[in-house]
Amino acid sequence: MFRALADATRRDIVRRTLTAEASISELASAYDMSFAAVQKHVAVLEAADLVARTPQGRERIIRGNPETIRRAQELLGRFEQIWRSRIARLDAFLAERPERP
Repeated sequence: MFRALADATRRDIVRRTLTAEASISELASAYDMSFAAVQKHVAVLEAADLVARTPQGRERIIRGNPETIRRAQELLGRFEQIWRSRIARLDAFLAERPERP
């Protein structure tokens, strides 16, 4: 999931499709790249479960998956708590030690 989000274009696609679904053609029109390149970005996002692709006639409609984003946010929140706790312990340890000249 984080590898998929490492690319700015893919992050933008996720952002856009979380607020409103869009066809791949609509997505591709916003970028200075080929339709095929946007399709590849969407495929990476789909494999990471960040978006879902639904056929609608000849179009493929892309919709962001907010549940996957929530899971990522929870995971990052847990990591943040771990690191904040470690830094607080380090700060406390350093505050107890006398400074050396």
